[in-house]
Amino acid sequence: MDSAVARERALDAAEELFYARGVQAVGMDELRGASGVSLKRLYQLFPAKEQLVAAYLARRDERWRGRLAAHVARQREPRERIPAVFDWLEGWFGEAGFRGCAWINVHGELGAASALVADQVRAHKEAFRSYLTSLVDDAGLPAALAGPLFLLAEGAMVTAGITGSTEPAAEAREAARALVTAAGRDGLSRPSPAP
Repeated sequence: MDSAVARERALDAAEELFYARGVQAVGMDELRGASGVSLKRLYQLFPAKEQLVAAYLARRDERWRGRLAAHVARQREPRERIPAVFDWLEGWFGEAGFRGCAWINVHGELGAASALVADQVRAHKEAFRSYLTSLVDDAGLPAALAGPLFLLAEGAMVTAGITGSTEPAAEAREAARALVTAAGRDGLSRPSPAP
């Protein structure tokens, strides 16, 4: 098995097990069994468990943000792309095996002990906030709106992870719509750019 295949198998196993049960509950020997990659090879690829955790989060980040952006891009009207974020979150919250935000979960377990993991979590959250900022800008709305939208999305993720319900996404979507409407009504918005 070449290194690229071994790496993908290790990351597939890590993603499934870490997300379902938590990082600290899963040992490297269990990852070996689930991935079919020898323990020696696992440690060659990832000399420390935190490196495997960071790689899992980085790969998940790329896919997560890609799926979100593809869903949101289906909306032609720039202002409708903002509530579309929450539509996507609602679908994600309803997926089988949803256990909340992987980055928040891992940060809760390792963020205080691993700078590498904490940096990966911060990078994901900053990228998500930047994406929301770009949606706000494309909609011709004030940049200050991105912060509250980010907090609505993050709060919905935490609440959905705890309650196991999709309802937080619907509630956050309605709050986001109200913020967008208020920003437009109060004359705070710039003209929307032409599509």
